[in-house]
Amino acid sequence: MEIATLFGLVLGIGALIGSMLIEHNNVTALINLAAIVLVIGGTLGATATGVPLRQLRKLPKLLLLTFRPPAFHAEEIVEQVRELADRARRDGLLALDDSLDELSDPFLKMGMQMVVDGTDPGLIRDVMESELQSIAERHENGAAMFEAAGGYAPTMGIMGTVVGLISVLGNISDVTRLASSVATAFVATLWGVATANFLWLPLATKLRNLHGEEEAVREMEIEAVLSIQAGDNPRVIEQKLLTFLSSEQRARYIQLQEKSRTAPAEPLQQERRGSA
Repeated sequence: MEIATLFGLVLGIGALIGSMLIEHNNVTALINLAAIVLVIGGTLGATATGVPLRQLRKLPKLLLLTFRPPAFHAEEIVEQVRELADRARRDGLLALDDSLDELSDPFLKMGMQMVVDGTDPGLIRDVMESELQSIAERHENGAAMFEAAGGYAPTMGIMGTVVGLISVLGNISDVTRLASSVATAFVATLWGVATANFLWLPLATKLRNLHGEEEAVREMEIEAVLSIQAGDNPRVIEQKLLTFLSSEQRARYIQLQEKSRTAPAEPLQQERRGSA
């Protein structure tokens, strides 16, 4: 569970409600069904109009992804690669064929399969970088969809305000209710701006940040595959891959190494969830 996403939403909404309470405003004024329907429905409708159906179908999955992102344990990947490099140096590249089924990462497994098959290093890099580019385009399309929704939402809010004002001016005979009716009409604008800046745009940023994390891991895996194929020393490969890790990840890797020295050998496997 990505706590930061939930925390950000709660904090943003809490700040809005808190500011209204400080100003002694009625918080229940935000509960305007007509404004909510127009802003949320209009935003989703405009977004759906601008993207292909196959992309729109991914919206629920992408939304869930921001709360439950894939786990990329780079330190565990380095440990796996080090073991693969040890086996390749000891028994040869063909001996790695028996180890491929133990790899749960499809990207790393694809690269190592090409190594075992004797594929040219340049072709391996081209194929893996093409796959990485495909992943980047797919992720960018998802982030762009949320970003587009963030652009439509304020406009839908203004439309809701205009609709409300039309209703107010159509019943202007009751002057005593004029001020409160105008205030209610502007709730739609608030909903439009709030959903854009508390929901749609932050989620687009979240998806791009998640892609950045995955991209760093994939680039590390490309270097790992090519280094193993080149027959580099396992220790050199390990040091090369450690440059991709943050200080926190390096600390976890050291702990992983210490644990592996005192524990029985385990399969080259790690728990991972697929990306969008």
